[in-house]
Amino acid sequence: MGVEINKSRIISSLFWKFMERGGSQAISFLISIALARLLMPEDYGTIALVTVFTSIAALFVESGFGTALIQKKEVDEVDYSSVFFVNLSISLLLYAVLFLMAPSISRFYKIPEITPIIRVLSVTLIFGALNAVQNAIISRTLQFKLLFVRSTGALVISGTVGIALAYAGFGVWALVWQSIANRFFITAILWFTLRWRPHFQFSTDRVKEHFSFGWKVLAASLLTTGYREARSLIIGKMYQPATLGYYNRGSKFPSLIVSNIDGSIQAVMFPVLASQQDNRSKVKSMMRRSITSSSFIVFPLMVGLAVISEPLVLLLMTEKWLPAVPYIRIFCASYALYPIHSANLEAIKGLGYSGTYLRLNVIRRIIGILILIITAFWGPYAIALGQVLNGIIASFVNAHPNKKLLLYGYKEQITDILPSLILSIVMGSAIFCLRWVGLAALPTMVLQILFGLALYVVLAKILGLESYRYLVSAAKDFFKRKSMGHTNEKN
Repeated sequence: MGVEINKSRIISSLFWKFMERGGSQAISFLISIALARLLMPEDYGTIALVTVFTSIAALFVESGFGTALIQKKEVDEVDYSSVFFVNLSISLLLYAVLFLMAPSISRFYKIPEITPIIRVLSVTLIFGALNAVQNAIISRTLQFKLLFVRSTGALVISGTVGIALAYAGFGVWALVWQSIANRFFITAILWFTLRWRPHFQFSTDRVKEHFSFGWKVLAASLLTTGYREARSLIIGKMYQPATLGYYNRGSKFPSLIVSNIDGSIQAVMFPVLASQQDNRSKVKSMMRRSITSSSFIVFPLMVGLAVISEPLVLLLMTEKWLPAVPYIRIFCASYALYPIHSANLEAIKGLGYSGTYLRLNVIRRIIGILILIITAFWGPYAIALGQVLNGIIASFVNAHPNKKLLLYGYKEQITDILPSLILSIVMGSAIFCLRWVGLAALPTMVLQILFGLALYVVLAKILGLESYRYLVSAAKDFFKRKSMGHTNEKN
């Protein structure tokens, strides 16, 4: 299942990956707003705690072997089917483990309702196993338009289920059944739209081959997710569920934006980088483009979100969620660093250095755990600020190998993103001053958004930022090709 990689296909894939993430994230955002208005912060705190365990378990099913399938140059039906049966077996085993552990987890956190929630929500592990290979095939062949259709359809259906149950008074169970419905319909839509089906073929040697690469990526993912979710475990144990709800919601706003933009770029870039792994200069050029383009978009959005966070929360989720505002502002600083993290790591994975990828994660997590231990004694705000500090340190750690592998070190990377960062700070300072114009919250926020967007674009154009010129050129090129395609279809 090879595919020709060229600029047009990369841009088209980026568009559809952005549409898939952007469309699904926009729908998910609207659904979450409706649910937040109907449910209480403690409901979100409870589900956030349970999700820690299911998220970690899901990595065993969806991470290592799937990434190995994408990274390997040539794969066939034996590879796909072998990985499918291994993933399915792992998911059934992990479901049984969580089912048996649920009462102990419930007693530890002194929240009785956690037991049935874990046992029901863990079913999503099996759905993840059923579509893990399909996701790998889509990534290998850059069929991100299919992901857009799949995600949008599943979210609309599951969102309707969640809102209806929340309105009917189901509380935290509305979030549980929404998550299950989402994973179920994602799986169903993929199985009906992607023609691949598992065959009764299995090769132990192929599994070992994929495992030799995949276990390092899996271990790195476990370290990353375990470290991230450790905060939820600590806050859930030391404080009330509502506090965890505020913390969790505070991270969701910036996460929604960054995972959509930067995540879309990196999801496309990994298979592309892997296909060019023998051409180091090409990989460096692509990685550099990834960092500059995503930073140009992410930086102003994070600065802008930090400025308008209070009226935004008040208008969308009502005043009961205002304690989440400080967390939003802190996490904006943390997520702004993601373009540097992800581009460096995707380049290392794409080149096939899964051992280096794992070592970097170990180093970063050791540093992060030390920071977490220190900040845990100072409260949840300190824990969030510690994540910002860890992100700054981690950006140096992630960039270090590429100084040798691609001759693209941290100093050069900082030089590339600095214009976008300075421009974003100037824009943020300007729109911050607009809060004193004397208007109500809604018109002030709208004015800040429109003025901030206009100011950023105009300054980027006047200063001739290379990222701005590239993105405008890429957009024109894409829509020109789409227009030509529609014309050819009519003829």
